[in-house]
Amino acid sequence: MRNHHTHSSSSFSFILFLFLFFISFSFSTSKLEPAKPKRKHSVSAILVFGDSTVDPGNNNYIDTIFKCNFPPYGLDFKNKIPTGRFCNGRLVTDFIASYIGVKENVPPYLDPNLGVNELISGVSFASAGSGYDPLTPTITNVIDIPTQLEYFREYKRKLENIMGKQKMEKHIEEALFCVSAGTNDFVINYFTIPIRRKTFTIEAYQQFVISIMQFIQGLWKEGARKITVAGIPPIGCLPIVITLFSGEALTNRRCIDRFATVATNYNFLLQKQLGLMQMSLAHLGSKIFYLDVYNPVYEVIHDPRKFGFEEVFSGCCGSGYLEASFLCNPKSYVCSNTSAYVFFDSIHPSEKTYFNLFRSLRPIYDSILGCF
Repeated sequence: MRNHHTHSSSSFSFILFLFLFFISFSFSTSKLEPAKPKRKHSVSAILVFGDSTVDPGNNNYIDTIFKCNFPPYGLDFKNKIPTGRFCNGRLVTDFIASYIGVKENVPPYLDPNLGVNELISGVSFASAGSGYDPLTPTITNVIDIPTQLEYFREYKRKLENIMGKQKMEKHIEEALFCVSAGTNDFVINYFTIPIRRKTFTIEAYQQFVISIMQFIQGLWKEGARKITVAGIPPIGCLPIVITLFSGEALTNRRCIDRFATVATNYNFLLQKQLGLMQMSLAHLGSKIFYLDVYNPVYEVIHDPRKFGFEEVFSGCCGSGYLEASFLCNPKSYVCSNTSAYVFFDSIHPSEKTYFNLFRSLRPIYDSILGCF
């Protein structure tokens, strides 16, 4: 398992470098509660992998600058605790966990204080700043996807010690697996850093990212039978992307069309690839579900008042144009009504946006519950 080390330089240019490349995305007030479904069977646990869209605080326990375990993050979380979620409150996986009845909030696997019941009912292995491309997490010095899979194997060994091998295997078979990554591969890795752009066209890079998704097969080999894989959101609408890549960032803030094309084309390829995986594994009892993240978020952004939002293209924290992670801190200005903002910081949407996303995905989870 790999070790994580902090970079030693403290110069301004290096901090600026880290900031400009810190474009990881997460989807999502404390009063928002998903109704419980009517179902005959239960899910044993929720197990989560990916990036900041689903990281509840694993980065708190590694040596990386990509942390948010300080206010104003967690402003609308229970007891106003800044857990390490890049949000003012809960993530979409928290709402899913509550809906399927396994727990109210998904904890980070690396939390050393996790109790047995918390461990059994599910954890997140995700790390903000990670991605499918192995180069992506090296840029941000976070937990790569293969290491997340290795942590899952370690998790299984812990469960085997608790409940025995046979019960552990059944427990994993009945668990819900959630995977959410890919945004950082494009926004940080391809568009911000020139390395991949020197060797790949955008079309070739999309195929490259799809081709290295053996991770899904890895989950299946470890016993996963109900797997959901999220596409990427409308990355051209992120406030920080507009700020960095638009020629009219101050005078005409709007989504950037070329990024929209990249996201929709990638999502199409991903959906096709997952369909092929499903066909090859269906006879073995596996179900792989594609989660459409793009369209629900796009709809909120382009018709915000329909969903009760007022501000779309800037975040609630600071100016909303650049602030994220350490730049969104206890000294930052914070908007008076987080529910009016689609985004909490310049990258990550608010809890209310997460809840809207959860509601749009709920039919898929109803379908999954019916499969057990």
